[in-house]
Amino acid sequence: MLARMTIDLRSDTLTRPTVEMRRAMAEAEVGDDVYREDPTARALEERAAAVLGKEAALFVTSGTMANQIALMIHCRPGDDVVAPRDAHVRLYETGGAAAWAGVQVAEVGRAGVLDVADLDAVAQTSDAYYLPRTRLVVLENTHNRAGGRVVPQDVVLRVAARARTLGLALHLDGARLWNASVATGVSEAELAAPFDTVSACFSKGLGAPAGSVIAGSRDAIAQALRLRKRLGGGMRQVGILAAGALYALEHHRERLAGDHRAARAFAEAIAGANGIALDLGSVETNIVIFASRRVSPADLVARAAERGVRISTFGGDLVRAVTHFDVTHEQCAHAGEIVARLSAE
Repeated sequence: MLARMTIDLRSDTLTRPTVEMRRAMAEAEVGDDVYREDPTARALEERAAAVLGKEAALFVTSGTMANQIALMIHCRPGDDVVAPRDAHVRLYETGGAAAWAGVQVAEVGRAGVLDVADLDAVAQTSDAYYLPRTRLVVLENTHNRAGGRVVPQDVVLRVAARARTLGLALHLDGARLWNASVATGVSEAELAAPFDTVSACFSKGLGAPAGSVIAGSRDAIAQALRLRKRLGGGMRQVGILAAGALYALEHHRERLAGDHRAARAFAEAIAGANGIALDLGSVETNIVIFASRRVSPADLVARAAERGVRISTFGGDLVRAVTHFDVTHEQCAHAGEIVARLSAE
């Protein structure tokens, strides 16, 4: 009896390197990157900096490390950071903001967006000795918990302009910035232009096995190199990993549009199903978040898994599905049909 094929929509981090990417990794020229002698890592950093429109970049092990380095570049212990509600930098980095940078995060706004009024409501710019000092604004584009929503660039520009008048630095958590660029037709460099530093991930939609980058000014990246070492992120012949990331950067960005169409197919299959609440307008990239009202999310996830579809609970009555390189448009539409039937049982 043939085993049922699993359609795994838990995360876009589940992608596996392609044959071509594996070949690039196997044939990568390498050196000791702690000595800054790995040519493939340096090539990736130069290319990533160019794509992101920054002077320099540094390859790091993860998006979490990139974000934590950014916090330490821009802040000092006791400082205050402003971020959109449910930001990755607060919610999914195991308290790293407090543990490493020694900062607290003030979350404001909704659906992944904070605007000027939100910033003004929480920014602490007084010289009063008993208040924390706000030093940094972090935006996340696309925003994970908002369902992969793209932050409107006009909002970004307004917030950036206000932050500058307040003397604040700006960091962009661009783990899925590639998706935002494809969805809007705006280059990554333009989306990142208002920010002092930007992080971007290679191991999500781009399909590399590991790694992220932090980019910014040459001075900022010189600091990042020191901080990466402090965090244990100095690796040796890292070109093997950098080659996968470089291949993904050069060959896999445009194909993200297919992931977005697949997410739409999944969403359309479940929209209107009995027991499911979903705003189709919220599906802008490769993430679909919906509410399961008749069946508990845990039960829906378990039943779907029994039928070969893997999705995730996402807190409260929410469920998340994420499309990626390793699932087809047809598989995603079929998975949606299965979830829609199960939600009504």
